[in-house]
Amino acid sequence: MSEVLTERAIDGRRPSEVDRHAVKIQDNLWAEALGLAAVVEATLATSVTVLCHHRPDLAADVKAGEREIDRREVAIERECLRVLALYDPVASDFRRVLTILRVNRDLERIGDLAARIAKRAKKLARGTNPLVIPEPLEALAEAAMQSVRGALDSLVNCDAQASRSLIAADHRLDEYRRTVRAGIKESIRRDVDRIEDWLRLMDVARHLERVGDHAAGIAEAVIYMKEGQIIRHVGTSRPIGPSGSRDDSDPESWSP
Repeated sequence: MSEVLTERAIDGRRPSEVDRHAVKIQDNLWAEALGLAAVVEATLATSVTVLCHHRPDLAADVKAGEREIDRREVAIERECLRVLALYDPVASDFRRVLTILRVNRDLERIGDLAARIAKRAKKLARGTNPLVIPEPLEALAEAAMQSVRGALDSLVNCDAQASRSLIAADHRLDEYRRTVRAGIKESIRRDVDRIEDWLRLMDVARHLERVGDHAAGIAEAVIYMKEGQIIRHVGTSRPIGPSGSRDDSDPESWSP
């Protein structure tokens, strides 16, 4: 049961039918968000398989997954807005609904990026002499996949500490991408005839890095949901308070 309803029970007031109905709707909304997360994770994994294992035949599955993600994302956003308008949630309930809205958007973007990666990987695999995927790019793809899995695990478990650890490790993806870019530039100099393929690989690397950014965004949302701290742009150690100052160190003094 939510913190709000628990507090009312402690005060000796019985939660109304409206309260119980609102909590049930919010719980269902949370379940829908986790269901979307599972679809996104599976779609991204398939996209990485298309890329790293030369499976262009699976690109259609990624596209179908993207369509399902888009459908779910719109439905979840509509329901979030309905809950905010009709039930006026407060405290932890309010933070949870806002977190779902934020995570919903990040998940949709990951699905979109997965489709773009699969589309480029399909083009790279065509012809009699498909391009071999460089090992650093495979490492980047695996790191991005791990970031998404870690972010979704922290979401399912509502684990703020795991979220902080994931954000702190996000620099790995930047390092992988720099390595990939340097290798591709060298490949272009050695084999300029395949420049279109090399540029596609560059696009894939950029998309994978963005996947990691959205995974970090999910982790930030989990921290907000659990602690009421907005850590975007300031790292994981000190939150931004309502005044915009980093000195508002006590989240209880300003959390919604």
